[in-house]
Amino acid sequence: MIHPSIDELLERVDSKYTLVIAAAKRGRQLRNGATQIVDCGSRKEVTVGLHEINEGKIEIELSPQSVHSSENS
Repeated sequence: MIHPSIDELLERVDSKYTLVIAAAKRGRQLRNGATQIVDCGSRKEVTVGLHEINEGKIEIELSPQSVHSSENS
């Protein structure tokens, strides 16, 4: 079974899209030398990022530019 589960993670974010973007961004930060906040036993940066999100250690901010409405298209 995958841990953390997608159901657990979706309690922390507003959508799967936000989760993917946040985990990828955190993974890049870790690859570029950021300090790991949790000890999850994995060396994979995105997996570590998912664990950090699941434990509430990462604050996810949505920028107004990331939200598009059909009126702006």
